[in-house]
Amino acid sequence: MTAEAAGVFRRTAIERSDQRISWERTDQAFFAAGACHILAWVCRESHPDRPIEIAGVRMAGDWQVFHVYALWEGWAFDHSGWNPEPQLMAANTNFEGRPLERITIAEGLAQFCATHHSRMPDQYWRDPVPRAREYVSRYTPPWT
Repeated sequence: MTAEAAGVFRRTAIERSDQRISWERTDQAFFAAGACHILAWVCRESHPDRPIEIAGVRMAGDWQVFHVYALWEGWAFDHSGWNPEPQLMAANTNFEGRPLERITIAEGLAQFCATHHSRMPDQYWRDPVPRAREYVSRYTPPWT
């Protein structure tokens, strides 16, 4: 799969206001917009033998992250599977039409959610962690 911009799957107003409707989107849409941070942390937890980092994308100069992904030796994992990080950044930059910047996210999931107004797993319509584990398992990591 080729890297695809997260913004392609941005939630509609009804998807933002109704967790059940948001949940019922395709896996790719769900993990591109609304649960990307859950997918990133699950990816890292799924490969404890690898030094997987968590990274975020934001508009240049902004503080708010709009997309989160897992990162291993230049390879990014998000809703598009594993892709070279420059391809992921290019796809998002082209879609957004403005400069973006990547940041490293050093805090844990709970602190990230509190800082960036994101949901913890227990705040979704259903627990997204099993869904994320299954999604991660569909993709062969680049080290294999």
